[in-house]
Amino acid sequence: MKTWFKALALAFLAPVVTLAGSAPALADAKDKRLDVYWVDVEGGNATLFVTPAGESILFDTGYPGDRDAERIRKTVTEIAGLKKIDHLVITHFHGDHYGALPDIVKRIPVGKLYERSLDSAPTKERENEGIAGYKAAKVGKRIQARLGQRLRLKQAKGAAKLEFRFIGMNEKFAPHKGAKDNQELCATTKEKPLDQSDNRNSLVTLVTFGPFRFFEGGDITWNTEAKLVCPRNLVGAPIDVFQIDHHGLDQSNNPVLVKTLAPTVAVVNNGPRKGGEMGSFEALKATPSIQTIYQVHRNVRLGPELNTAPELTANQDEDCAGNHIKLSVDPKGRTYTVSVPATNHEKTYETRAP
Repeated sequence: MKTWFKALALAFLAPVVTLAGSAPALADAKDKRLDVYWVDVEGGNATLFVTPAGESILFDTGYPGDRDAERIRKTVTEIAGLKKIDHLVITHFHGDHYGALPDIVKRIPVGKLYERSLDSAPTKERENEGIAGYKAAKVGKRIQARLGQRLRLKQAKGAAKLEFRFIGMNEKFAPHKGAKDNQELCATTKEKPLDQSDNRNSLVTLVTFGPFRFFEGGDITWNTEAKLVCPRNLVGAPIDVFQIDHHGLDQSNNPVLVKTLAPTVAVVNNGPRKGGEMGSFEALKATPSIQTIYQVHRNVRLGPELNTAPELTANQDEDCAGNHIKLSVDPKGRTYTVSVPATNHEKTYETRAP
């Protein structure tokens, strides 16, 4: 038994390697790792975090109906091995982000729900036909999100400190530590026509786990992205993993944001015919720091040159099994592994921060 523990400890200190063909381990709340699952909701969003202390945090719920609700239930209960969703964050009031909530609560308990005030959304979103069902869904407690707010989470003894902080909402931003001047890079950006939807108001979250940094921007759009990093970079240090904004639509993913974040890994939470568009892919490929681009779906409307490699894509066909992508961060936040179970791809990276 002592030999086994020694081998495990040495594994955390081993050089970064790619392990093709090996099956990624299932989540285990006892191993003090931070696990992240991108659930395939086919162009919506549902990103599940499992903390070292065994709590679950779900960002968004995907589309209305049984398909996405069932995929989320399966990920939480069968893959992650949990019994409930402790925290649910709704980034903004569009049906592909909140729509499945009424169907989820029929399957699995939801504890705290964090949301912006519905009054801050445009009239179109406030009057959407799905809002009534969303408001009526039974959860443990609804909490109005505040700019700069940190989720109250259990910390695991022996693991790095974990923090989820809302650094942006309603086009306003809270500077994170290390915010700095960014005027040289900002001089290269151009504005696009004003976005009138609730996308621009999305909750923006910075997740930190020791030195590991993860950016979750909801569906913030081009001009709002620029406000976050221009003329000052309010995010601070570079990040490790970038969940691409707005499913990879070209209304978002301003190159000035992507280059300022300087991620090592980008994950595109797209659908077979939604997201992963040409401009967003070009922004990713033009960012020198990015080593790997992962996709939940192959974009069937675009050619191979505008999709990532097949082994980095969870779902190849439009009629798919709903395969997920998994990220797992070691207990000290020093390395992280991204795996695509459907293709047996697995690669480990070192965090950017010292």
